[in-house]
Amino acid sequence: MENILVATNHLKNLGGSETFTYTMIESLIKKNYIVEYFTFQKGLVSDKIEKDLGINFMSKKKYDVVLANHNTTIKYLKENINSKFIQTCHGIFPPLEQPYKYADGYVAISGEVKQHLTKLGYNSSLILNGINCNRFKLLKRPNPNLTSVLSLCQSKEANASINQACEALNLRFTYFDKNINPVWDVEKIINNHDLVIGLGRSVYEAMACGRPVIIYDSRSYASSYADGYLDIKTLLKSLENNCSGRYYKYKFSSVDLINELKKYNAKDGISLQNFVIENLNIENQINRYIEVAKKTNKNKLKQFRFWFKLKKQQFRNLNS
Repeated sequence: MENILVATNHLKNLGGSETFTYTMIESLIKKNYIVEYFTFQKGLVSDKIEKDLGINFMSKKKYDVVLANHNTTIKYLKENINSKFIQTCHGIFPPLEQPYKYADGYVAISGEVKQHLTKLGYNSSLILNGINCNRFKLLKRPNPNLTSVLSLCQSKEANASINQACEALNLRFTYFDKNINPVWDVEKIINNHDLVIGLGRSVYEAMACGRPVIIYDSRSYASSYADGYLDIKTLLKSLENNCSGRYYKYKFSSVDLINELKKYNAKDGISLQNFVIENLNIENQINRYIEVAKKTNKNKLKQFRFWFKLKKQQFRNLNS
């Protein structure tokens, strides 16, 4: 297996799937695979993929495997190239994350997603989010006593509550919302704060930098849930739901956040960092992706059904 296409619906702005795509390509290159990328929406992240990593936009008609994020990419690419398709599903709610029935194999990034796919009738391999541990690493130790908090939350309401809690404890508060003030080199900012608050990939990146974390935010597709202050004992439970806050589903007020911040222990950051290095390192996760791709055969029945559906639709268009 040499030629690999990594496909993602959008690479215009910063986000979890965009950062994941960059990290995946970065690791594949390091392992000497020939890689190209595909997206419908070019922008900030695709520019970095081309300039920083030297990777080209899709130019071939055949690849050994397409590692695809988002069902839209598979639907389009199946009509244009010959390949085996492995879809990674990053969530259970967003329409783009739902399994495309003509993919050849599926990867779930959490136990929750794997269970979701099983209920829909799809077998999948569980591979947790991969983090570049050479980029996201401990550069500056967090203070023994909590002095600063970084929020990577995406809602005004969440950041307002965190700010109120920080003011009550006389803590320095900073927030970066990818939709308002996105920053690429977020690892440098993480390393200048003692504790980080967010969901999903933001949590993993903070953990990789040796930071204690609080799982909390409010997203448009889900209620304002939280798993709270994370330690190594609660981590495995939170991982089941991709550190989304949907394991414990706590509802936090500013007073609740104050109590969570008081749980701060700098040593927890080191335990969390060790877990990331051992279990989420992208170098290991990519090896697992390659194993899945090698073991997955192109589903000839799915391929036949796809082409039959395509030809049927083309025939209808000609006669309409």
